Amino acid sequence: MISRYTQARAPDGVLTERQVQAFRRDGYVIVPGLFGRAEIEQISTWVEEVQNWEETPGRHMMYFEQTEEPHPRRILNRVENVLPYHHEFKALATSDNMQGACNQLFGESAVLFKDKINYKMAGGSGFESHQDMQAGWSRYASTHITALISVDLSTRENGCLELAAGFHERGLIGEEWAPLSEKQFAQANYIAVEAAPGDAVFFDSLTPHRSGSNNTDRPRRILYYTYNKASEGDHLTQYYADKRQSYPPDIE
Repeated sequence: MISRYTQARAPDGVLTERQVQAFRRDGYVIVPGLFGRAEIEQISTWVEEVQNWEETPGRHMMYFEQTEEPHPRRILNRVENVLPYHHEFKALATSDNMQGACNQLFGESAVLFKDKINYKMAGGSGFESHQDMQAGWSRYASTHITALISVDLSTRENGCLELAAGFHERGLIGEEWAPLSEKQFAQANYIAVEAAPGDAVFFDSLTPHRSGSNNTDRPRRILYYTYNKASEGDHLTQYYADKRQSYPPDIE
Protein backbone atom coordinates (compact mmCIF):
# COMPACT_ATOMS: atom_id res chain seq x y z
CA MET A 1 0.00 0.00 0.00
CA ILE A 2 2.78 2.46 0.87
CA SER A 3 4.50 1.73 -2.45
CA ARG A 4 1.87 3.73 -4.32
CA TYR A 5 3.17 6.85 -2.52
CA THR A 6 6.89 6.25 -3.11
CA GLN A 7 7.49 7.60 -6.57
CA ALA A 8 10.11 9.81 -8.19
CA ARG A 9 8.07 10.62 -11.32
CA ALA A 10 5.74 13.59 -11.61
CA PRO A 11 2.48 12.39 -10.09
CA ASP A 12 -0.58 11.90 -12.27
CA GLY A 13 -3.89 13.31 -11.13
CA VAL A 14 -6.83 11.18 -9.99
CA LEU A 15 -9.64 13.72 -10.40
CA THR A 16 -12.33 13.47 -13.04
CA GLU A 17 -12.97 16.33 -15.44
CA ARG A 18 -16.25 16.95 -13.67
CA GLN A 19 -14.42 17.37 -10.35
CA VAL A 20 -11.90 19.75 -11.91
CA GLN A 21 -14.72 21.86 -13.33
CA ALA A 22 -16.52 21.89 -9.97
CA PHE A 23 -13.37 23.24 -8.33
CA ARG A 24 -13.04 26.00 -10.92
CA ARG A 25 -16.70 26.95 -10.54
CA ASP A 26 -16.98 26.85 -6.72
CA GLY A 27 -13.42 27.30 -5.49
CA TYR A 28 -13.46 23.85 -3.90
CA VAL A 29 -14.32 20.24 -4.63
CA ILE A 30 -15.20 17.41 -2.26
CA VAL A 31 -13.87 13.96 -3.22
CA PRO A 32 -15.53 11.20 -1.16
CA GLY A 33 -13.55 8.05 -0.46
CA LEU A 34 -10.29 9.17 -2.04
CA PHE A 35 -8.51 6.93 0.49
CA GLY A 36 -9.75 3.45 1.35
CA ARG A 37 -10.24 2.02 4.80
CA ALA A 38 -6.83 0.35 5.05
CA GLU A 39 -5.09 3.48 3.76
CA ILE A 40 -6.79 5.83 6.20
CA GLU A 41 -6.06 3.46 9.08
CA GLN A 42 -2.38 3.66 8.21
CA ILE A 43 -2.53 7.44 7.87
CA SER A 44 -4.26 7.59 11.27
CA THR A 45 -1.36 5.64 12.78
CA TRP A 46 1.10 8.17 11.34
CA VAL A 47 -0.98 11.04 12.74
CA GLU A 48 -0.80 9.44 16.19
CA GLU A 49 2.98 9.05 15.83
CA VAL A 50 3.36 12.77 15.21
CA GLN A 51 1.03 13.61 18.09
CA ASN A 52 3.40 11.78 20.44
CA TRP A 53 6.53 13.60 19.27
CA GLU A 54 8.29 15.71 21.87
CA GLU A 55 8.34 19.48 21.51
CA THR A 56 11.76 20.21 20.01
CA PRO A 57 13.18 23.65 19.12
CA GLY A 58 14.19 24.11 15.46
CA ARG A 59 12.38 20.99 14.27
CA HIS A 60 8.67 20.26 13.69
CA MET A 61 6.39 23.02 14.99
CA MET A 62 3.81 22.11 17.66
CA TYR A 63 1.09 24.58 18.61
CA PHE A 64 -1.22 24.31 21.62
CA GLU A 65 -4.30 26.00 23.01
CA GLN A 66 -5.85 26.38 26.45
CA THR A 67 -9.36 25.07 27.01
CA GLU A 68 -11.82 27.05 29.10
CA GLU A 69 -13.34 26.42 32.50
CA PRO A 70 -14.43 24.30 34.29
CA HIS A 71 -11.58 22.01 33.21
CA PRO A 72 -8.84 24.21 31.70
CA ARG A 73 -5.98 22.30 30.15
CA ARG A 74 -3.31 22.70 27.50
CA ILE A 75 -4.14 20.64 24.41
CA LEU A 76 -2.42 20.12 21.08
CA ASN A 77 -3.90 22.27 18.34
CA ARG A 78 -1.76 21.43 15.31
CA VAL A 79 1.69 20.35 14.12
CA GLU A 80 3.43 21.90 11.10
CA ASN A 81 6.66 21.25 9.19
CA VAL A 82 6.23 17.50 9.62
CA LEU A 83 7.51 16.27 6.27
CA PRO A 84 11.29 16.62 6.83
CA TYR A 85 10.95 14.20 9.75
CA HIS A 86 8.37 11.71 8.47
CA HIS A 87 9.12 9.80 5.28
CA GLU A 88 5.61 8.41 4.81
CA PHE A 89 3.91 11.79 5.05
CA LYS A 90 6.47 13.28 2.67
CA ALA A 91 5.74 10.53 0.15
CA LEU A 92 1.99 11.01 0.58
CA ALA A 93 2.38 14.71 -0.22
CA THR A 94 3.84 13.86 -3.65
CA SER A 95 1.28 11.18 -4.47
CA ASP A 96 -1.22 11.09 -7.32
CA ASN A 97 -4.02 11.74 -4.83
CA MET A 98 -2.47 14.94 -3.46
CA GLN A 99 0.12 16.67 -5.62
CA GLY A 100 -1.14 14.98 -8.78
CA ALA A 101 -4.67 16.25 -8.18
CA CYS A 102 -3.34 19.77 -7.61
CA ASN A 103 -1.42 19.53 -10.89
CA GLN A 104 -4.79 19.00 -12.55
CA LEU A 105 -6.47 21.85 -10.69
CA PHE A 106 -3.68 24.33 -11.45
CA GLY A 107 -3.39 23.14 -15.03
CA GLU A 108 0.36 22.91 -14.49
CA SER A 109 2.85 21.36 -12.08
CA ALA A 110 2.34 22.02 -8.37
CA VAL A 111 4.95 22.26 -5.61
CA LEU A 112 4.38 21.90 -1.88
CA PHE A 113 4.05 25.18 0.01
CA LYS A 114 3.28 23.99 3.57
CA ASP A 115 1.97 21.03 5.55
CA LYS A 116 0.13 20.62 8.83
CA ILE A 117 -2.02 18.30 10.89
CA ASN A 118 -4.98 19.89 12.68
CA TYR A 119 -5.85 17.85 15.75
CA LYS A 120 -8.85 19.74 17.22
CA MET A 121 -9.00 17.72 20.41
CA ALA A 122 -12.15 17.42 22.53
CA GLY A 123 -12.94 20.96 23.65
CA GLY A 124 -10.71 22.45 20.95
CA SER A 125 -11.72 25.77 19.43
CA GLY A 126 -12.73 26.53 15.86
CA PHE A 127 -11.68 29.41 13.64
CA GLU A 128 -13.50 32.41 12.25
CA SER A 129 -14.27 33.04 8.57
CA HIS A 130 -11.15 33.86 6.59
CA GLN A 131 -9.33 33.43 3.31
CA ASP A 132 -5.94 31.72 3.58
CA MET A 133 -4.35 34.46 1.44
CA GLN A 134 -5.05 36.86 4.32
CA ALA A 135 -2.11 35.29 6.15
CA GLY A 136 0.40 37.06 3.89
CA TRP A 137 0.72 34.21 1.40
CA SER A 138 0.76 36.59 -1.57
CA ARG A 139 4.40 37.39 -0.86
CA TYR A 140 5.24 33.83 -1.94
CA ALA A 141 2.84 33.03 -4.81
CA SER A 142 -0.28 34.43 -6.46
CA THR A 143 -2.53 31.48 -5.63
CA HIS A 144 -2.53 28.27 -3.62
CA ILE A 145 -4.57 25.10 -3.32
CA THR A 146 -5.01 23.21 -0.07
CA ALA A 147 -5.71 19.47 -0.16
CA LEU A 148 -7.08 17.95 3.02
CA ILE A 149 -7.68 14.39 4.14
CA SER A 150 -10.27 13.73 6.82
CA VAL A 151 -8.70 11.28 9.26
CA ASP A 152 -11.72 11.05 11.56
CA LEU A 153 -15.44 11.43 11.05
CA SER A 154 -15.99 15.17 10.66
CA THR A 155 -19.37 16.57 11.76
CA ARG A 156 -21.02 19.80 12.78
CA GLU A 157 -20.73 18.67 16.41
CA ASN A 158 -16.94 18.30 16.29
CA GLY A 159 -16.29 21.41 14.20
CA CYS A 160 -16.21 20.31 10.58
CA LEU A 161 -14.89 22.60 7.85
CA GLU A 162 -17.38 25.02 6.30
CA LEU A 163 -16.78 26.52 2.84
CA ALA A 164 -18.40 29.36 0.87
CA ALA A 165 -18.70 28.75 -2.88
CA GLY A 166 -17.94 31.25 -5.61
CA PHE A 167 -16.00 33.85 -3.64
CA HIS A 168 -12.60 32.70 -4.93
CA GLU A 169 -13.05 34.83 -8.05
CA ARG A 170 -13.52 38.03 -6.05
CA GLY A 171 -9.92 38.32 -4.90
CA LEU A 172 -8.89 39.23 -1.37
CA ILE A 173 -12.06 40.42 0.33
CA GLY A 174 -10.86 41.17 3.85
CA GLU A 175 -7.73 42.69 5.29
CA GLU A 176 -4.62 40.64 5.93
CA TRP A 177 -4.33 39.15 9.44
CA ALA A 178 -7.98 39.90 10.33
CA PRO A 179 -11.09 37.67 10.42
CA LEU A 180 -13.81 38.42 7.91
CA SER A 181 -16.83 40.32 9.17
CA GLU A 182 -20.46 39.24 8.84
CA LYS A 183 -21.08 42.26 6.61
CA GLN A 184 -18.40 41.12 4.16
CA PHE A 185 -20.16 37.77 3.84
CA ALA A 186 -23.81 38.70 4.14
CA GLN A 187 -24.49 36.78 0.91
CA ALA A 188 -22.25 33.83 1.64
CA ASN A 189 -23.82 30.39 1.86
CA TYR A 190 -21.47 28.25 3.91
CA ILE A 191 -21.58 24.52 3.24
CA ALA A 192 -20.72 22.25 6.18
CA VAL A 193 -18.40 19.50 4.92
CA GLU A 194 -19.41 16.52 7.03
CA ALA A 195 -16.77 14.05 5.92
CA ALA A 196 -16.01 10.39 6.51
CA PRO A 197 -12.47 9.11 7.15
CA GLY A 198 -10.70 8.99 3.79
CA ASP A 199 -12.70 11.78 2.17
CA ALA A 200 -10.69 14.63 0.67
CA VAL A 201 -11.37 18.29 -0.09
CA PHE A 202 -9.42 20.64 -2.35
CA PHE A 203 -9.97 24.39 -1.95
CA ASP A 204 -8.58 27.63 -3.32
CA SER A 205 -6.63 29.98 -1.03
CA LEU A 206 -9.25 32.69 -1.73
CA THR A 207 -12.18 30.45 -0.76
CA PRO A 208 -13.64 31.66 2.56
CA HIS A 209 -13.86 28.97 5.22
CA ARG A 210 -14.46 28.54 8.93
CA SER A 211 -15.16 25.86 11.54
CA GLY A 212 -16.77 25.50 14.94
CA SER A 213 -15.37 24.11 18.16
CA ASN A 214 -15.21 20.42 18.98
CA ASN A 215 -18.09 19.76 21.36
CA THR A 216 -17.56 16.00 21.50
CA ASP A 217 -15.28 13.80 23.60
CA ARG A 218 -13.15 12.65 20.63
CA PRO A 219 -10.58 14.41 18.41
CA ARG A 220 -11.35 15.60 14.89
CA ARG A 221 -8.06 15.25 13.01
CA ILE A 222 -7.43 16.54 9.50
CA LEU A 223 -4.27 16.38 7.41
CA TYR A 224 -3.55 19.43 5.22
CA TYR A 225 -1.14 19.90 2.31
CA THR A 226 -0.96 23.27 0.56
CA TYR A 227 0.59 23.77 -2.89
CA ASN A 228 1.43 26.60 -5.26
CA LYS A 229 2.28 26.57 -8.94
CA ALA A 230 5.82 25.29 -9.53
CA SER A 231 6.29 28.11 -12.05
CA GLU A 232 6.08 30.57 -9.13
CA GLY A 233 8.89 28.92 -7.18
CA ASP A 234 9.50 26.57 -4.26
CA HIS A 235 8.85 28.54 -1.04
CA LEU A 236 8.46 25.84 1.59
CA THR A 237 11.81 26.40 3.33
CA GLN A 238 11.44 30.18 3.32
CA TYR A 239 7.84 30.00 4.52
CA TYR A 240 8.78 28.05 7.64
CA ALA A 241 11.84 30.20 8.29
CA ASP A 242 9.59 33.25 8.20
CA LYS A 243 6.96 31.60 10.39
CA ARG A 244 9.50 30.71 13.07
CA GLN A 245 10.27 34.40 13.28
CA SER A 246 6.71 35.74 13.24
CA TYR A 247 4.80 32.93 14.98
CA PRO A 248 7.15 30.48 16.69
CA PRO A 249 5.84 27.33 18.40
CA ASP A 250 5.58 27.34 22.19
CA ILE A 251 8.91 25.58 22.73
CA GLU A 252 10.74 28.37 20.89
